[in-house]
Amino acid sequence: MATATSISISFPAARPSCHAHQRRQQTTTRAAATVTDQQQQGVVSPKRRLPLRKVPGDYGPPLLGALRDRAEFFYGPGGRDGFFTSRVRAHRSTVLRLNMPPGPFIARDPRVIALLDAASFPVLFDADLVDKTDLFTGTFMPSTDLTGGHRVLSFVDPSEPSHAPLKSLLFHLLAHRKQHVVPTFREVYGDLFGVMENELARAGKADFGQYNDAAAFGFLCKALLGRDPEEDAALGADGPKLVMKWVVFQLGPLLRLGLPRLLEDTLLHSFRLPPALVKKDYDRLAAFFRDAARPVIDEGERLGVARDEALHNIVFAMCFNSFGGMKILFPSIVKWLGRAGAKAHGRLATEVRNAVRAHGGEVTMRALAEMPLVKSAVYEALRIEPPVPMQYGRAKRDMVVESHDYGYEVRKGELLFGYQPMATKDPRVFNRAEEYVPDRFLGEDGERLLRHVVWSNGPETAAPTLRDKQCAGKDFVVLIARLLVAEIFLRYDSFDVQVGNSALGSSVTITSLKKATF
Repeated sequence: MATATSISISFPAARPSCHAHQRRQQTTTRAAATVTDQQQQGVVSPKRRLPLRKVPGDYGPPLLGALRDRAEFFYGPGGRDGFFTSRVRAHRSTVLRLNMPPGPFIARDPRVIALLDAASFPVLFDADLVDKTDLFTGTFMPSTDLTGGHRVLSFVDPSEPSHAPLKSLLFHLLAHRKQHVVPTFREVYGDLFGVMENELARAGKADFGQYNDAAAFGFLCKALLGRDPEEDAALGADGPKLVMKWVVFQLGPLLRLGLPRLLEDTLLHSFRLPPALVKKDYDRLAAFFRDAARPVIDEGERLGVARDEALHNIVFAMCFNSFGGMKILFPSIVKWLGRAGAKAHGRLATEVRNAVRAHGGEVTMRALAEMPLVKSAVYEALRIEPPVPMQYGRAKRDMVVESHDYGYEVRKGELLFGYQPMATKDPRVFNRAEEYVPDRFLGEDGERLLRHVVWSNGPETAAPTLRDKQCAGKDFVVLIARLLVAEIFLRYDSFDVQVGNSALGSSVTITSLKKATF
């Protein structure tokens, strides 16, 4: 959902010694909550090593301030990235106060403290410091009528009793048919590229996103559930279209669909779309998963999750999280690789084909492990254009959040917001931060940077657990992204793309495919 608009920030700041700066690069975020009765001037962390600064920025007049910020967020110069960049420059700070959409009349309170650098952003991952209850979509929560009347896992904080069994259910969903993932992916995406070759020969171009939608939904259902959705009489080939309509009803307050501004701002950003309008579509999806996911629902019951609750969590995980993620991430990968050029393509093709030949011509987990450049190229796509750009957390207690240069007082109950593309393109951490560099994460220096790749609501160097909000499918997503890159360069020496914008991520059209010659 992020764009690749440049976000280079430059303003003078108080600089500590080089030695102290190196220490801070090793510890990106430190927050403390101990406040003594004698500290009348604010919250002070006993571990703080940076000067304390009041969080700059303001929310403006009630209602009008939120409407002003919403208009600039959606329709201002530079788009969403420009909205944050202009405020960083105006306040000379990467931690500041602003209003986040949608505001009136959907969100009760749009006020946030924005964290817009790699140092402050990771506080959002600390379950001891922030509460994630009902904050998956930010300052508003979609109606539970869209999810069978249940608060699904994405909206549940780790402190709640239902979190652990629900996340355990998703771990089971991802793992119980793991041996089917690689062969199913190759079968489904092999067919996709075959169709795209025919379309390219016929029309001179092929819309990757159009074909990816059907492939992604089919792959997920076949690999994780062992069912082909197109063979279901009630669902057929409508699955992806039904999912996207349902997603718009949840994320509409945060989307731009390209409608006339007044109509779009009124229809999507000011009032909720009635869930009743999409109920029949959702019921068709739920009916398919109720039958197809029966063994997983059985496991949920064993874990203490009621069958109906398990069903709707599975629908959300597969349709919103997994399918939605593939709809955004896969075109992004193709876009950045397409722009990387023939030299990068040659290196990737050589690595992929050598690894596969060394393993009997098969794409296996061992073969994938011998493709470090492929893995780096995937991480770089996740860094430069994270599929979920915005994270939220409410402060559980008074604390100090540190950027690279200052500490900022945050009070219990204040809502923290992080815009990930600015954190993962922080020039204080990444050289050539605005460029896609496929080999960025190779070698020891590259591996050390992985802790700053945080697309999964946690660092890439960590594994999701029952006690945090890191994406349960983190490793699954990286695996299938690597499979996509491997499939491309087994088939083609190089390819070209045209790129546009869409409501969710990028629109990518393939304009040429050079078939493998070695």
